[in-house]
Amino acid sequence: MKIYVIGGAAKSGKNTFGTYLREEAKKYGYKPCVMQITEPLYCYARTYFDWDFQNGEKPREFLQKMGIEIIKNKLKKETFLLDRIAEDIEILSNFFDVFIITDARLAMEFQYFKRNYSDVVTIRLSRKQYDNGLSEEEKNHITEQEIQNLKDFDYEIENISLESLKRAAQEIVEQEETKGDII
Repeated sequence: MKIYVIGGAAKSGKNTFGTYLREEAKKYGYKPCVMQITEPLYCYARTYFDWDFQNGEKPREFLQKMGIEIIKNKLKKETFLLDRIAEDIEILSNFFDVFIITDARLAMEFQYFKRNYSDVVTIRLSRKQYDNGLSEEEKNHITEQEIQNLKDFDYEIENISLESLKRAAQEIVEQEETKGDII
């Protein structure tokens, strides 16, 4: 089982890139699953707070407050979301052999996967000179800032275009395949 962990600031192309990785892994005969660490937060927003995702906007302020201020800081549940996704991976590994996590932002998230799984590939996406539309408060939140200072990714990709993301996904899956590891 291989796990790709993709990180980057808001609107750097993480979900799009995850989709491209999934399509490339399928070409090699693998069964990939795209996941998000924050899925429980989205579920809370949809189910309990009537958030309407049809308009395409993410409830970013809610996600940041619930994930960091409440769950992590107030309730001291540092690995709550990571433990939840690990349980999902354990269950879904009966159906999938590649997991693509598209929303890592914090050092502890990358470390968690590296510590708990033997075949983890870390990827950071960046998108230079791009206005992601976040408020100053959202831009300065730890979930937007910490990723900028992290080092030691297996791959670093600058999102220049959709075509460049597709090429990068092809190259990464090909490189990982030629390493001889079981994906």
